[in-house]
Amino acid sequence: MSRPSYRGPLKAVVLDWAGTVVDHGSRAPMGAFVRAFAEFGVAISVADARGPMGLPKWDHILAVGRLAHVSAAWRARHGHAFGPADADRIFAVFEPMTVAAIREHAALIPGALEAVAACRARGLAIGSTTGYTRPIMQDLQPLAAAQGYVPDCVVCAGDLAAGRPTPLMMYRCFADLGVFPPEAVVKVDDTGPGIAEGLAAGTWAVGVALTGNQAGLSATELAALDGAAREAIRTRAAAVLRAAGAHWVIDSVAELPTLLDAIERRLQRGEVP
Repeated sequence: MSRPSYRGPLKAVVLDWAGTVVDHGSRAPMGAFVRAFAEFGVAISVADARGPMGLPKWDHILAVGRLAHVSAAWRARHGHAFGPADADRIFAVFEPMTVAAIREHAALIPGALEAVAACRARGLAIGSTTGYTRPIMQDLQPLAAAQGYVPDCVVCAGDLAAGRPTPLMMYRCFADLGVFPPEAVVKVDDTGPGIAEGLAAGTWAVGVALTGNQAGLSATELAALDGAAREAIRTRAAAVLRAAGAHWVIDSVAELPTLLDAIERRLQRGEVP
């Protein structure tokens, strides 16, 4: 990787994948979660599946299984409360289901490629972290590359001893990209755990409200909403992301380049996250 020529106090942005750069509405995992639990005779809703989004997928499955009503249904079906061994069993069927779903939900979010180009034009490195595992990303990365998106590093759930909301994947990005200090980095994500990993690593954190998990809508579905409905979704999603600690919330990664000017002004004044 050629080293960027930094022209300001910022050195890198680290982007999430689903719901932030690809897969408008973060829809690929949803059907896989529902189908995976159904394989074991337990019904979950899409809302159940969306709740822990952003966590590494095994942790996500465990969190869903430990929801009170899901655990009760699991106990009724299997005779015991949901636990780590059950998460292992569901993960074994979930991962290949998600790989298949990825192929239907790999389109870049409108404006993402232009936003990345604008970041590179100002000399920033482009890192990425994801709750997806390496086998899932082995399918998704070539699909994104065919559309022109190739980040400088990709850190996956399972690559390190712990994933989100710990800072370890961000630390790997720092090392792989050769960037420091943390305040020279901006983390962009559509989930609470993704915001949390940026905060834990000491970076600026930017939430994405309308293209990601909190809205859960395809680009077509979002475009079909009237202004009031869209504003209601924006308000609800932004509240979740701000509660997670996001310093700013934008509708889409397409708005990131303009926001970077504001972040750099704060750094120039000596402010840190």
